[in-house]
Amino acid sequence: MSMSDTTAPALAEPERRVRPVWTAGVVLVNVGINAAFFGPLQVLLGQQAAAFSEPDKEAILALVTGAGAAVSLVANPLFGAFSDRTTARRGRRVPWVLFGAVLGAAALIALAGAPGVAAMTLLWCLVQAGCNGAYAAITAAIPDRVPVPQRGMVGGLAAMGQTAGILAGAAIAAAVAGNFAAGYVVCAVALLAGVVLYYYKNDDVPLPAQARPPFSLGGFVRGFWISPARHPDFAWAWLTRLLVNIGNHMVTLYLLFFLNDAVRVRETQGIEPEFGVLILTGLYAVMVIITSVVGGRLSDRLGRRKPLVIISSAVIAAASLILAFAPTWPGALIGASVLGIGFGCYLAVDFALITQVLPTALNRGRDLGVINIANSLPQVLAPLIAYPFVAFWGGYVALYVAAAVIGLLGAVFVVKIKGVD
Repeated sequence: MSMSDTTAPALAEPERRVRPVWTAGVVLVNVGINAAFFGPLQVLLGQQAAAFSEPDKEAILALVTGAGAAVSLVANPLFGAFSDRTTARRGRRVPWVLFGAVLGAAALIALAGAPGVAAMTLLWCLVQAGCNGAYAAITAAIPDRVPVPQRGMVGGLAAMGQTAGILAGAAIAAAVAGNFAAGYVVCAVALLAGVVLYYYKNDDVPLPAQARPPFSLGGFVRGFWISPARHPDFAWAWLTRLLVNIGNHMVTLYLLFFLNDAVRVRETQGIEPEFGVLILTGLYAVMVIITSVVGGRLSDRLGRRKPLVIISSAVIAAASLILAFAPTWPGALIGASVLGIGFGCYLAVDFALITQVLPTALNRGRDLGVINIANSLPQVLAPLIAYPFVAFWGGYVALYVAAAVIGLLGAVFVVKIKGVD
């Protein structure tokens, strides 16, 4: 490479604080991606699975979500690596945010008319590819543009956008009243609308062609392996995020069925399970929004990330135990609130921590894509772990206890990270 990381502006460590309009664009991209992702994941895919076969709905949902998550394992780091090498005039990240949104929206619209489980699975995989491509690019834009002392705050606002998107997805699913095809179309519109502000107000710095190293297929593929021996802090950050997310996905995967079959909200409260998901998601969202912004700002002010990550991971585990031992509507309300308190702080502070252990500026998109495998892999592993608990090993009580234990391991291993306080 003829330009070093310190001389190429696109690769330099950012020092100037980002503008509010830039942050707003990042937040809206996260809203759109998560509305398009979680509306289907929380409700619409489950309704579609039940429409194909009520007795096999859990297995169908596990198949579809597991296959989609497997695609995301590849798509996130791959699109991140592509964006690292992009020399477009609009910058490295913008083209991939736009491409991912268009691909995801087109697949969502097609998913509305899927004729069977095979088509449903394929189209959800394309949704995953598009959404993960956009997410990889927008995530890498933060360490590209945001100085370290501001990353907790921006990470918290991005987490707020993710949570608002989750709530929007649940609201869309509830508003269409069981018409999952209409829900998919509305989610597609939300995804496209979310990228508009960032597209025009992105401040992305183009990468000069001379700053991009020559392409080698072997080197490109080998680059996705980041040695734990050479970069131990990166490896521990990856593992802790993996464990916390496995526990979190085990809690949320069967939420619709948990409310219907264990809590029996229709019989005990007169509430439809889909509306129950919306209520719980709303409580969760409010708590995430509060604690993500507060936690991110607090970590910036203290200059310390690890203690807040450890505490928030333990709070997430506590939420799992509440659901395990209080499978009632009041218990679900409390559990959702506690989960939001823990996960909001975790999202903001852990993201800021991760941006400080990335190996190189040149490969921020690829390396964050590898980190994001720890977000996506749990979507593959959680259904495989969760289904036997629900079906054979003690039901939802055993499921949520196991989720708490796995999440607590994530909290424990944070202490192994040495390069960040």
